Amino acid sequence: MRLYYHFLLILLSINLVIVPSPIFMLKAVAQNLANQKPSSPNNSFSAVFVFGDSTVDPGNNDYVSTAILKANFPPYGRDFMNHMPTGRFTNGRLATDYVVSYLSIKEYVPPYLDPTLGIEELMTGVSFASAGSGFDSLTAQISGAISIPKQLEYFKEYKTRLETAIGKKRTQILIEKAGFIVSAGTNDFVVNYFGPSNRRETYSVSGYQQFLIHHVEQLIKVRLLP
Repeated sequence: MRLYYHFLLILLSINLVIVPSPIFMLKAVAQNLANQKPSSPNNSFSAVFVFGDSTVDPGNNDYVSTAILKANFPPYGRDFMNHMPTGRFTNGRLATDYVVSYLSIKEYVPPYLDPTLGIEELMTGVSFASAGSGFDSLTAQISGAISIPKQLEYFKEYKTRLETAIGKKRTQILIEKAGFIVSAGTNDFVVNYFGPSNRRETYSVSGYQQFLIHHVEQLIKVRLLP
């Protein structure tokens, strides 16, 4: 049976070489929404799963020894709960935290690599995102981040863990009703294409955009949709 997922947002910075990323505008909108929660409880989304880069990484890089980019020091986190750094590349919550809050799922999305997460927390969604990552696996290699293919491997591992804990059928229903957020693309240009790699020798800017778009299509059609 084919599963149909809710894709809440596909935030691509592929076409944003000369304009700001929409994730910052999204955060303002999401924060607004979080302060205006729907009057009736959410029955549409069971959980939210997040893939991407620093715009949606809630702290996975804190558990990655090779990661160059980390946000585990002040002033990061000064406006978050307990006013401590959480690994989020912001002073407070990420746009994805506001989204799950608006949906009345929970107050924030935790990093999948946090070893303290219990089954209840896992069941309502996690983020697999890693600062410095991108749709091009070479981008993650340059920054020592978790590549998107690896993030998808973690997602498969997640499903296995859930099946062990609550059973295959309940896991299938949970994922069918889940929302997926993908935010990446900027690093592919900033860190990779205009950085130390040889991608510019192989692709024009428009050619590289198409290369990334192909990876996005594969991510959605082949990897996330069974």
